[in-house]
Amino acid sequence: MRTGIWLVGGRGSVAASTVAGAAGIRAGVVAPTGVVSELAAFRDVPLPAFDDLVFGGHDPATVGLVKRVERLAADGVVPHDLPALVRADLEAADAEIRPGLTETGRPAGTADAAVDALAADITDFRHRTGADSVIVVNVASTEPPARPHPAHASWELLAAALHRPDGFGVLPVGSLYACAALRAGCPFVDFTPSTGARLPALDELARLRGLPYAGSDGKTGETLVKSVLAPMFARRALNVRSWSGTNLLGGGDGAALAEPRRAAAKIRSKDRLLREQLGGPVQGGVHIHEVADLGEWKTAWDHITFEGFLGARMTLQFVWQGCDSALAAPLVLDLARFMALAHRADVSGPVPELGFFFKDPVASDEHALDRQFDALVTWARNPSGAGR
Repeated sequence: MRTGIWLVGGRGSVAASTVAGAAGIRAGVVAPTGVVSELAAFRDVPLPAFDDLVFGGHDPATVGLVKRVERLAADGVVPHDLPALVRADLEAADAEIRPGLTETGRPAGTADAAVDALAADITDFRHRTGADSVIVVNVASTEPPARPHPAHASWELLAAALHRPDGFGVLPVGSLYACAALRAGCPFVDFTPSTGARLPALDELARLRGLPYAGSDGKTGETLVKSVLAPMFARRALNVRSWSGTNLLGGGDGAALAEPRRAAAKIRSKDRLLREQLGGPVQGGVHIHEVADLGEWKTAWDHITFEGFLGARMTLQFVWQGCDSALAAPLVLDLARFMALAHRADVSGPVPELGFFFKDPVASDEHALDRQFDALVTWARNPSGAGR
């Protein structure tokens, strides 16, 4: 069962790590460390095999995947010999990457025509590769939040707005890609905190086309730890007084999130877990700083104050240091494999059971990692089960 994975941001670090990692697993030169779908709990689930995955994507960047993975090797993100070992796979995927859209550059014609062109790229990829299905995953840079627009309310209104001369102002770029994926008959995953498919009009389109979508904002580092610690405080009836997080980021993420409106989207996504797990807002908040010298690496330092029995004041701190692309890539593979399963099972609309992978899970207010994992296992064994 050949499955295509179409990566929006197909030449970025996350995409490059995803393609190189899948190729390395397929060749038997790297282990599937961090790949949740390879756990014993999913052994009997009919997921696409790594041998059956093919890659393409959209990205206006001109630095190809081979060069990108060589840079990742130089930075210590991937094994130094991996670029040479999987070069053919990287070149094959790179040949399937099309320019797509940028946030500033707009093609001639209407937004509807641009969406059609994006959808045609995906459809052509499916035909060329013989893929049974293609999963579109957005791993591009975080966008500012979508500006409210009346056309977001329904697919009929949105379809009409995309034909108008001002149609490019109706949807952010990430949502245009989501629209294109659905128009091409493909499930969509938003690995970023961008708006993506999370608008009533696009939800309606997904249901009309009988397609699943999931998101948003992959849970790879600091928030992963929060999804374990916050339920611990809640279940032990400990009163969290403040929770402050400082994030130091290099690379493309650091540069993108140096822009305040983009950072606002990320912070809103990261804050949701604490608010919902602890029953309301707490003092503190998340602070994001670009440190270009960190390159592909990131550091998060969290300081938590809490109150115990008899009003005793206590403190917990943790430091998370990691490489975002190495943390994200296995989850991208997981999500594509699980979404292929959902597509075959004729699931349509949001897939809340994939909330295990996200900071801001669509159609779900569950954030406790253990409960999310249990829900994922149950769903994977019967994705079209009653109650959906």
